[in-house]
Amino acid sequence: MTQALDTSGLVLSREAQDLLFRQARTANEFTDEPVTAEQIRAIHDLIRLGPTALNSQPLRILLIRSAEARARLLPHMSDGNRAKTGTAPLVAVLAADTGFPEHLPTVFPHKPQAATWFGDSAYRAEQARFSATLQAGYFLLGVRAAGLAAGPMAGFSRSGVDAEFFPDGRWASLLVVNIGRPGPAAYRNRLPRLSYEDVVREV
Repeated sequence: MTQALDTSGLVLSREAQDLLFRQARTANEFTDEPVTAEQIRAIHDLIRLGPTALNSQPLRILLIRSAEARARLLPHMSDGNRAKTGTAPLVAVLAADTGFPEHLPTVFPHKPQAATWFGDSAYRAEQARFSATLQAGYFLLGVRAAGLAAGPMAGFSRSGVDAEFFPDGRWASLLVVNIGRPGPAAYRNRLPRLSYEDVVREV
């Protein structure tokens, strides 16, 4: 069993800690309340400040709002994820932009040669995925900070989603995230977490 820990060493208020971590869950059901463009803009404005390698910020977000776009996405979801993705107020496809080096002169201006470091396409794709995955974690916390719930899913055909929505090959999907206000059956019981002793070593 995981024991309650003393969090007095944290600067963030207890309420904010609860909102982001203790009371938050991966949501599997949502109410019909819409998620607004203003909420998503506020989330992005917050999470774009998180660190990435070379400040590269390769995360790209495709918002699935229309019924037509939803119908294109659903065939690529796994059986267990299709129904809840079909009814979530908003769905976001999080992707890594392999063309991120073109922005480096703007976001990493003190090293004007940085874009030339990524001539190898496999290395460029690896670095895009690494930093975009960091940003995906920030995105989930940003959704929670907005008082919403997120349901991140890896259970989908990446090749299918990429061919459907990113046919030029520049963006590569990472996660599909359902977003909204949690419904009455949104959460399962929290599963056990590893202890500090299981996770942390000191040398």
